[in-house]
Amino acid sequence: MFKEKNVLVMVSGSVAAYKSATLVRLLIKSGAQVRVGMTTAAQEFITSKTLSILSGNDVLTDLFVGHTSDVVHIDWAKWADIIFVVPATANIIGKLAQGIADDAVTTTIMASIADKIIAPAMNDNMLTNPAVVRNIETLKKDGWFVIEPAVGFLAEGYSAQGRLPEPVDILQQSAVRLRAKNGLLIGKKIIITAGGTHEALDPVRYLTNRSSGKMGYALARAAAEMGADVILITTIAREDIFGVKKIFVNSAQEMFDASIQAFATADIFISAAAVSDFKPAEKAIHKIKKQANGGLTLRLVQNPDILRTIGQSKKNHQIVIGFAAETQEILAHGQDKLIKKNADMLIINDVSRSDTGFSSDDNAVTILIPGRLPETLSKASKIDIARAIMTQVITLK
Repeated sequence: MFKEKNVLVMVSGSVAAYKSATLVRLLIKSGAQVRVGMTTAAQEFITSKTLSILSGNDVLTDLFVGHTSDVVHIDWAKWADIIFVVPATANIIGKLAQGIADDAVTTTIMASIADKIIAPAMNDNMLTNPAVVRNIETLKKDGWFVIEPAVGFLAEGYSAQGRLPEPVDILQQSAVRLRAKNGLLIGKKIIITAGGTHEALDPVRYLTNRSSGKMGYALARAAAEMGADVILITTIAREDIFGVKKIFVNSAQEMFDASIQAFATADIFISAAAVSDFKPAEKAIHKIKKQANGGLTLRLVQNPDILRTIGQSKKNHQIVIGFAAETQEILAHGQDKLIKKNADMLIINDVSRSDTGFSSDDNAVTILIPGRLPETLSKASKIDIARAIMTQVITLK
């Protein structure tokens, strides 16, 4: 998202200003060109020299000193593609909301038409002050992306909301929101399942599979980047994704129930979870002990088929997409499943490969769509594969 972008990082006078150094480094590692501006108060918490070294550029602290240009704020404002205000105090939030430009930072921001992201950080009582709440709402209406403060240990010595999120979280959320600004799935509700289901044998043990949930999470992020309202039904807790609501389940039956309920108001359903085909006929009340003969016989019964049930009951406007993990004759097995499940798209994983699939950060898939030739996506990161899949999804009627 930030590669080859011109990014201004504006720092205001919060104790959390030290985190701006990490933000600058992460942006540079992402391929951005970075410049930094600092308010007078910010320089009490972190030096301009530090941020100058990290960014590789002079730091803007004054409109009239140390610049060859007579209109440095205009030059910097035109240069910027994206502006971060991190951290943002109540003071700078109030100024920006009310159109006050009385220093190098606020004047530059006011002159720019760049995408603007602001991350408030302050005491919890200040954060909930009616004036601050009102000013933040004004910035949102003006088109600012506001990163919500985290709950955590504040400088005052207690835990509450007001802590600046970690820079990596700020960038992740910002990337999703910037991509979603003109997304092709704005207004669409997408349900995605992820992870391997857990089928209990007793209070201690369960049957499952090797699914890491990475592909489902990647699809959720890709859908959110396109502006969709995403519900992720998952058995695995991984990273939080802005714009994605998680519903945690364990068994195939729980995933089935959650999927059926969510699908009623959905536009698109993507079954990416590795759902167990079978479950124990009975769950033992107590832990199963070793048998005298050294063996154990389990009687299994079939789980509900989530994809088939939803595919065969879908309404005209709803799109149903499934995944199939195969090890041989993947096209033949995939085409068979595409028909039997009545899906609009089926994505086949060859899980016999050691360099993709389960637990890997990469994947390679074949996409089947009725009436179209199979399309193979060569090995790439799962997020890139997910974005390519979502690009295909928007072509479906």
